[in-house]
Amino acid sequence: MRQIFDALTRLVGAGDVVVLSGAGLSTESGIPDYRGPSGAARRHTPMTYQAFTRDPDARRRYWARSHLGWRLIARAAPNAGHRAVARLQHAGLVSGIITQNVDGLHTAAGSTGVIELHGRLDEVVCLDCGNLTSREELDRRLREANPGFAARVAQVNPDGDVDLPDEGVAGFRTVDCGICGTGMLKPDVVFFGETVPAPRVADCFALVEAARAVLVLGSSLTVMSGRRFVIRAAKLGIPVAIVNQGPTRGDGHATVAVDGPLGEVLSAVADRVAGPAAAVGSDVVAGEPAAV
Repeated sequence: MRQIFDALTRLVGAGDVVVLSGAGLSTESGIPDYRGPSGAARRHTPMTYQAFTRDPDARRRYWARSHLGWRLIARAAPNAGHRAVARLQHAGLVSGIITQNVDGLHTAAGSTGVIELHGRLDEVVCLDCGNLTSREELDRRLREANPGFAARVAQVNPDGDVDLPDEGVAGFRTVDCGICGTGMLKPDVVFFGETVPAPRVADCFALVEAARAVLVLGSSLTVMSGRRFVIRAAKLGIPVAIVNQGPTRGDGHATVAVDGPLGEVLSAVADRVAGPAAAVGSDVVAGEPAAV
């Protein structure tokens, strides 16, 4: 497997790399993915835009569960994979970052100019007046509207939702927009069944088309929302590298594919091409991850 790792480091070390990250990059921060080893998709059906906007009961269930899930997401910290990407960007090797994640951990790790394809969970938008507020402010208002609300959370999902039985959300009160007073509030993320804003998609395509290589991190590429960028790169003859645990739907387009723990692999790549990190205590020996 050394040859595969060497090929990955050569591709990244040449620079002008655009990163496309998915939920698998955040699993080491305690946030499970949908289809990888922690596989939330088998147990959890994500909220759709249509159900959220049309069904008051579905909306109430979502906010009750998300209210609890947000507490776990808000405590999540960047892991070694996020930090490695930031190191590569600061070394001038990563020219752009596109993430399908809504947890904000790339930015928290020190990366800049991140295009958050599906939005951010820490912002809330009013669907009537368009006002944006912080999730912290909404959390405060929901706590005031639901004193004593608590339920045991067994698992948080990548979209910040948690699994709760219907009786666990009985009596939960939602709140409307604090600016216009009546508007429906929604996390500023792209739900299933909702369209990513066209200008954001255009910006992502522009990054990919100008790149020397695309590096996919922690995404099964099952959903076309992310896979389309890999397809575009392949059509343009731009090399694609994939680091993921398990197969992806983009493997047929990959110049190099590494199946291994992302924090370990990416830290080793960053050590090799950007210099060792300031932190000590890594399990990586001689610049190569043990799992590769």
